Amino acid sequence: MRSRFQKHKAVRYIGLLWCILGFAWPLRAQVLPLEQKNTITADWLVHEPGSSQLVPYAAGVHAGYHALHQWLYVSPAQPFVIGFRAPKDLCLFLNNQLIFKADSTSRYTLNLTDYTSRLKPVNGKYLLTVWHPEHQPAVGSFRNQVRQQDSTARLHQPPLNIRMREYVNQNAFIIFMLLIGLIYGWLKTSYPADFKSIFSTDTFGRSGAKESAFLSKPVASWSSVLFVLAFSLTMALLIAAIHTNVQHVRLVNRLFPVSEADITTKILFYTFLVFLFVLIKYLFLKVISFIFGLEQVVQVQYREFIRAILFLGMFLPLVMMLYLALNEAMPEAILLVSNTAVSLLLIVTTLRVFTSVNKKLPVLNLHLFSYLCATEVIPLAIMLKLIVFNF
Repeated sequence: MRSRFQKHKAVRYIGLLWCILGFAWPLRAQVLPLEQKNTITADWLVHEPGSSQLVPYAAGVHAGYHALHQWLYVSPAQPFVIGFRAPKDLCLFLNNQLIFKADSTSRYTLNLTDYTSRLKPVNGKYLLTVWHPEHQPAVGSFRNQVRQQDSTARLHQPPLNIRMREYVNQNAFIIFMLLIGLIYGWLKTSYPADFKSIFSTDTFGRSGAKESAFLSKPVASWSSVLFVLAFSLTMALLIAAIHTNVQHVRLVNRLFPVSEADITTKILFYTFLVFLFVLIKYLFLKVISFIFGLEQVVQVQYREFIRAILFLGMFLPLVMMLYLALNEAMPEAILLVSNTAVSLLLIVTTLRVFTSVNKKLPVLNLHLFSYLCATEVIPLAIMLKLIVFNF
């Protein structure tokens, strides 16, 4: 009797669920596209000394003002992409918060919707300020990019699009590529034995062989620190060029604010993060191995981690060369190649660590397997999410 009552109750829940879905489905299909509300206009304002309000900008009267303002309505449901021509050091503020600084004279695009999540509107609007330290900015070049797109092209867009990446100055990437080449050349000349032990394919394939002094104690000498620093710069260059902007993460943005257009600062910032991650990983392994009682595998695990990332990082400059040569013509293909390269670097490094640790202790041991999942698999998933699967 009780089982029949439970069955009847389950049937009623299922019927109620189907009714809800039946009502919700046609309502979802009737949603109309939103009208375009995110629009920048030519109605600029200036702040006159002694006045408590902004007054309309007049070209002949306000020629000496270095800051021009405009109140904007920004709908979070739509992108607000603006294009403009900016001289070097031109700054954009949203509600008096710096969101952009031009590192060189060029044309830029910027999505203002990305910055409204951490700002509060004033009477439903945001104050956009364009400022230059030396002369009045030419705001006549500011245009709304969304309105310039062909409506027929939007109809044929696939449902999952790659997120638009802003135009960046490639001169900085070329200079850093030359710098990386000089650094690796200097390391090969100054530390030939360490260079051979890292970048030799024979050494990389023999995980059980006798290790050099460099690999026996990784990141314990100046040469090892310099090799890791060179890898960090190479990885940072790739992330800054064609991967996610980690300064969009709210916590990182508040601790380390990085300008969208300041490529040099962005690359150095990413280099610091990658280098810090490599060093902190050793402390992380020491703490987790103490908890699991597996201190004897830390040296092998960290050594193989360092050896793998340094060896595989040698191929990242090739991806950067493809980016500099073909990104403008084939951005989606280059993004796929870069994602594949970074994914292989992270996954092969993890597999290398598993294989090397297995030679010391059997990985099939559930205790050791849980330890490796905590120290390798979970960080791998986090890195893939942050770097690869953010577009």
